[in-house]
Parts: sequence; C-alpha cells; structure tokens
Amino acid sequence: MSTPAGVADRLTSLVGALRAHGIRVGTGETVDAARAVVALGLADRELLREGLAATLLHGTAQRPVFDPVFDLYFPRAVGAPETEAADRDGLRDRLAAALAANDRALMARLAAEAVDGFGGYGSSPASDGWSSYQALDRLRPQTLLARVRDDVRAQRGGGPGFTDRLLEDEIRRRIEAFRALVGVEARRRVAERRGRDELARRAVAPTADRVDFLFAGKERLAELRRTVQPLARKLATRLAARRRRAARGSIDLRRTLRGSLSTGGVPMRPVLRRRRPARPELVLLCDVSGSVSGFSDFTMLLVQALHDQFSKVRVFAFVNRIDEVTRLLVHGAADPEGLGARIRAEATLTGWHGSSDYGVALGEFAERYGDAVGPRTTVFVLGDARTNMSDPNLPAVRRITGRARRVYWLNPEARPQWGTGDSAAPDYAEVVEMHECRNARQLSVLVGRLLPV
Repeated sequence: MSTPAGVADRLTSLVGALRAHGIRVGTGETVDAARAVVALGLADRELLREGLAATLLHGTAQRPVFDPVFDLYFPRAVGAPETEAADRDGLRDRLAAALAANDRALMARLAAEAVDGFGGYGSSPASDGWSSYQALDRLRPQTLLARVRDDVRAQRGGGPGFTDRLLEDEIRRRIEAFRALVGVEARRRVAERRGRDELARRAVAPTADRVDFLFAGKERLAELRRTVQPLARKLATRLAARRRRAARGSIDLRRTLRGSLSTGGVPMRPVLRRRRPARPELVLLCDVSGSVSGFSDFTMLLVQALHDQFSKVRVFAFVNRIDEVTRLLVHGAADPEGLGARIRAEATLTGWHGSSDYGVALGEFAERYGDAVGPRTTVFVLGDARTNMSDPNLPAVRRITGRARRVYWLNPEARPQWGTGDSAAPDYAEVVEMHECRNARQLSVLVGRLLPV
C-alpha cells in the first residue's frame, strides 16, 4: 500500500519546512512518516498529527515549530466555508455555547467562520488577505468569560463558590485555544494564496536554540535556560572524546621515519608524541548590559554546567566596571532565572554612569585581575563590542592576549553590523579572534570547537 501522490508531496514539503527550521529529519524518518500516513489515514487529523510528530521529531521542544507547519500542509479544509454573511452576535452566541460545552469540533468550525466573516481585507483578488488579529478584534471572545462561566455553572446546577476561580481559568484556556484556531485558519488562507513553503519559512517561529539572543523575549530566554543542562551533557561528552584523542598524542614524524629504516622505509610502527593530560583553565569576561545580558547569562550558565571539564573557572561581569561573579554563579546554579538579577544587585558593575564602556572595564580587568590569566588559560569575551563612542583601550586587550593561552570574542550581533554606529568590533577583531554567536545553536558549535582540551 502506498501514499497518494498529493499526500506524498505534502509530506515531503512538510519535511523540507522542518529542515529549514533546523529540525533534523532523515530519509528513514521520512519513510516512517509515510508509513504512518498509510496506517493512520486522513480521517482523524489529530491522530495523524501525533503520528507524524512521533516519527519526525526528536523531542517535545520541537513541537512549537512542528504544529504550525503541520497546520499549513495538512489543513482542516481547503478554501473558505460556504456560509452566509456572518452575523457577529449570532456567532458570539454559538461560540459561547461551544466554549461552555468545550466542543472542539464546533470551535474549529466557528474559527473558520470568524476568519471568513471578519478576517478578510482588500477589495481585489490580487490584494485580498486574511488577518486573525482583525477577526479576533471584531469577535472579542475574551469578553465572553463571565457569560460562559454562568452557563457552565447553570449546567452543573451550582451557585457561586470557591471553585469559580478554577472554572474561570479553564474557560480562559478554552478561549485561548479558540484564538489559536483562528490564527491557524488565517494562516491556512494566506498559505493558499501565497504558497505554503514561503509562509512556513517566514511565519513560523523558529525553535528556541535558533532565536537571536538579542531579540529573545523573557519566555524564550526561560526556555533556553531549561536547555542548559542537556546541552552541557552533550558538550561534555564531546570534550571528553576530544581529550581522549588528544591524550594519545600526535605522530612524531622524525622518530617514525627513523624507526622505519629497519623496515625498508615503511612506517610500520608510528611513534606518537606523548602528552601529559592537564585540564585547562577558563576565564569569562561578560558584558551584562542591556539586551546582551541574556546572551551572557546563558553562556555563564552553560560554562558553569561544564565546570568539571576544567581545572579552574573564573567569571567576571562588567558594564563599565568589572567584578568577579564566580561565587554568585556557583550559588545560583539551582536558580538560573535569578542569575542576572543577583549579579546586578551584588556586583559592582557601574561607575558614575550606567552605559557600557569596554575600554574602562577591560583595562580594570588587566590591572586588578591580571593574575587570573596565565599560559594555561583560555579567555572568552562575551559582548557586542559597542563602546558608546569611548576609547576601546586596545593596549589592555593586548596585555590580556599576551598572558593567555587563547583569547576568543563571541559577538551576539550579526557580522554585517560590526563596525556600524558605536561598534568597535573591527578594532577588537584585529587583536582578538572574534566569532559571530547569535543563538544557542551557534554557541554550542563554537563552545565545542573552541574550548581547550
């Protein structure tokens, strides 16, 4: 039994859209998904959704991307529902009844009617579009809370009581579910006109590890913090493997060739340079001002989770003054969301003004904490290198690079923005090896590649 051609095209397009959002889907998983479509059929859409999610995804963190993409390629229906002109009051009455009964099927039909009746805009076929915001603004389902609560209470035969708060919370969840259905329906209509592939690429939010640190909101940053421990375990395994390979040593070419004289010049027994394995030291210099603080906080938490991989880890935070915050990081290992607030409250990070000043902060580090850097130390500077037009103090950076084994600068801004406005990134990049590090995925690759063994 095979998958119908039209469904096969939709499935492969779905897989392509997931790959474009960074979700790894292999050929074998795609074949398993096709078999799931054949086994489950198309009659029960939610069952199909769960079957494809089980075969294509690697974890629940990928569902926020998968669900809207699935809705685009496997919609509830095609085209607009055949209904008469929408009656706002009548639609609100039916929606209140559906919310009171928690009838998901009816809510889905009403969502389609709401978009069809109130979500359209434009006056010509070339300009017509669909807006979930416009439909919800006209329908205002959130104002039905009290009415639905009273209807449910009447159905249950009870009066006001202490359970009203729980009931209201449940009704709010139902209203939010309806709002989501309206959004799905509006996207489906737009996809029919503009093309699903383009909409899947532009209108679906990426996974948390692909969101730019500088633009991540509180919810996305909190989601990222929850991924610190799994990411740290993966990186620790990678570093341990690199350390095992490095401990074996590299080939000593001269001694190998000398030994090959007894076998006619054939190097039968390579001679290795033996290494004395020693865990390196790590120092972080973190700009914690403004939107850069989310990037610095996440990186500090990641390094703290990798603490066992190094003989010593010291962390310094700065705005225009610099202070060591290693003690705060260890103390706050169980409270990652409060890390930034603790650092700003307990560390001395600013002087007479509150703007970031890399030149002053790096100069203070070179003078006060020079002993933190030695021949076994790798230094990471975290920040956007925006100096607010102040002196970048390149001599201080050269002093740090002269003492350290390696110095790397991780910049959360896109490379085309380096050197624009008050950015001194090109100046620092002449002294320090600077890398673009805009999201958690780039950070994990860089940390795995740059951290010493």
